[in-house]
Amino acid sequence: MINVALADDHAMLRKGVAGILSQFGNIEVIMEAGNGRELIDKLKAATVLPDVCILDINMPEMNGYETAAAIRRRWPHIRILALSMYDTELNIIKMLRNGANGYVLKDSDPEELKNAINAIYKEGFYHSDVVTGRMLHILHDPDGKVNVELTDREIQFMKFCASELTYKEIADDMGLSPRTIDGYREALFKKLNITTRTGLAMYAIKAGIVAVK
Repeated sequence: MINVALADDHAMLRKGVAGILSQFGNIEVIMEAGNGRELIDKLKAATVLPDVCILDINMPEMNGYETAAAIRRRWPHIRILALSMYDTELNIIKMLRNGANGYVLKDSDPEELKNAINAIYKEGFYHSDVVTGRMLHILHDPDGKVNVELTDREIQFMKFCASELTYKEIADDMGLSPRTIDGYREALFKKLNITTRTGLAMYAIKAGIVAVK
């Protein structure tokens, strides 16, 4: 059995997800919480810890980013799956930087949620349309090598890519024009064989340019 903890501040949705998971023969919800703070308190008091924590992002008291980071620090063996309505690169990057092993959208088919939990439990990560296998391998594979030579400016740009700044804000902070920033992005896409900002952020984390929280 895969023991699962579920944190979401919407009780009806949380109960619905728990009900769906109970239909899968190898998954059992052993813990529910209405926010990250409540989940952390329950984990501290638990005699049996979950194998996978499913976290919403937008929760009161302690959001999904903060909760993922706290779990990663105290219980690094627990796998984390983000279940969110947000599909922007910045949300995905921030959640992965805080320790998530996968990211699934709330409007996904229940079968995808089942597959994500099983994959995270067995393989340590789950890739999907929003988070590719390459991104997660770059982040989580300890044997992966990052040997591409980068300029100081490219390294600076990649640090910003793993932040919450827009490309225009990155240009302002670097004292460059938006067109120059576009040039850095496209050059790095080609150099690293990556096609998204999320991929650049994951590469930066693996290379040690940006630290996982």
